[in-house]
Amino acid sequence: MTFTTVEQFLEPLELCYRSLCACGDRPIADGSLLDFLRQVSTFGLSLVRLDIRQESDRHTDVIDSITKYLEIGSYRSWSEQQRQEWLLAQLKGKRPLFGADLPKTEEMSDVLDTFRVISELPSDNFGAYIISMATSPSDVLAVELLQRECQVKSPLRVVPLFEKLADLKAAPAVMARLFSINWYKSRINGKHEVMIGYSDSGKDAGRFSAAWQLYKAQEELMLTAKQFGVTLTMFHGRGGTVGRGGGPAHLAILSQPPDTIHGSLRVTVQGEVIEQSFGEGNLCFRTLQRFTAATLEHGMHPPISPKPEWRALMDELADIATNEYRSIVFQEPRFVEYFRLVIISELSLYIFFFHFSRLYAFYCVPFESLRAIPWIFSWTQTRFHLPVWLGFGAAFKHAIERDSKNLEMMRVMYNEWPFFRVTIDLVEMVFAKGNPGIAELYDKLLVSPELLPFGEQLRANYEETKNLLLLVIYLKHT
Repeated sequence: MTFTTVEQFLEPLELCYRSLCACGDRPIADGSLLDFLRQVSTFGLSLVRLDIRQESDRHTDVIDSITKYLEIGSYRSWSEQQRQEWLLAQLKGKRPLFGADLPKTEEMSDVLDTFRVISELPSDNFGAYIISMATSPSDVLAVELLQRECQVKSPLRVVPLFEKLADLKAAPAVMARLFSINWYKSRINGKHEVMIGYSDSGKDAGRFSAAWQLYKAQEELMLTAKQFGVTLTMFHGRGGTVGRGGGPAHLAILSQPPDTIHGSLRVTVQGEVIEQSFGEGNLCFRTLQRFTAATLEHGMHPPISPKPEWRALMDELADIATNEYRSIVFQEPRFVEYFRLVIISELSLYIFFFHFSRLYAFYCVPFESLRAIPWIFSWTQTRFHLPVWLGFGAAFKHAIERDSKNLEMMRVMYNEWPFFRVTIDLVEMVFAKGNPGIAELYDKLLVSPELLPFGEQLRANYEETKNLLLLVIYLKHT
């Protein structure tokens, strides 16, 4: 007999359990059989539920092709309001939108075939459908429509992933709009999940600004959900390194805003740290212990909320840090060429063979399309860690020069506010690991003579930022 659902598999096991109990063999029933029943109930037949992840633009392309096929216009050119109205009209109706004769590109087939596989497999094989680079309510509604069109009998919960700085700022308004739609409100049954991205937000605006915006976005998302009577679970898309939101799990959870966890959260565990977290049985147990203990502690002893003057200073610091970061990474004409020479070399391609395609593509596509993983790891290779610290120095320097009292305020924030302390401590740790001397050797070997002064300028920025960071942390700077 072939079992296709958990219920089918549990039926003979439960029969064995009841039979043993009825025969007076309860101690045997409560042994390995009961353990196995619990394992099946917890993990199902697939052991782990698979999340599906796809970029919002890919869904937009599919819907655009459908509207052109129906000869009603180009979905991509419609306003956000037009998109929402059309998607909701289709979701409330029952008429299929397309058949087998829909013209498809290879990219479209990839998206639609994924939905068809979901429709063919048991529902307990899957968890969430995550939309990368989500920016608007129509991104979520489009996935709901595609699930229906591809006949997914048990639709996956749809989780928008807000990644860039502007998207994080807009996220509460996006979710408020979704929660105000009656069809969608009844679809989610009072529960929702939102994923926030640490890697791409850091690449977009720098570590400091991203961390602060992620903090504020969580607060606002929770307030929005509460207003609409929705229980919201935050899904943290953290990487393993500091530049991608990584750090000690216990401290990371305890530094989250109060009232944003409520006993549950989701966290990604990236490939580079899977072995150290789950490589052995005892490591798995300790990892679960750390997450469980920190989640409980956050609920029983919530961290303090930042004072209004702390918020005002953080907003000011974040603006300066973002401007400094973007002025160098996105606006400095020498930066991209310098980065290519230092990072994209035979040595880097050899070391980064896992990400060869992404690095190779950097030759052919704009810098903005380079993904966060090779972006962070490349600076780790040179021991310079630029994405982590760039922007901190300019922000601290500006605040201290504008008003000397800000230095003392930042010291108080560091001592009393877990979020600020963890943010600063992680950057301090990166400085302890960094070595600008190695970065200078890379420059001498790989960088053209006319770009050497630019590398020296970055290393001077590194030293100044380190000194300013120590000035904030320690009462006496030596």
